[in-house]
Amino acid sequence: MADEVQFPLKLNLEIRSEAGMDGDELDEVTRALRSELLELQLEQVDLATGSKAPPGTKSAEAFTIGTLVISTMPVFVPKLVEFLQSWVMRTEDRKVKIKSQVGDRSIELEYSPKAISQEELNQLIGSLSAALTSKP
Repeated sequence: MADEVQFPLKLNLEIRSEAGMDGDELDEVTRALRSELLELQLEQVDLATGSKAPPGTKSAEAFTIGTLVISTMPVFVPKLVEFLQSWVMRTEDRKVKIKSQVGDRSIELEYSPKAISQEELNQLIGSLSAALTSKP
């Protein structure tokens, strides 16, 4: 299996709400999801950093609210997507978008339980894994 990526993949995970959450709610949900993801066998799960802290904040580092940066080995991508599927379904208005780039390949997967069937999700997981682990 010399064609498979042997290093952690970097995935950006955006959390969205169809009903719309304010910044504090979105930050709370993002941090709670991060805590749950830390329990999986992922390399790293961090809050995404922005370019600068908003005016009036005490932190020198700004975080992009609603976005996590995940590093994981390719073999764990299906497990991560399955977890995110169950997480999204806990509340009616949640969706997640996963973005990644390996070399000149990039892929985006958005999951909303109302918009995709289980069979379509399984096909997308397979496509995501294949696209990110095979050599260009």
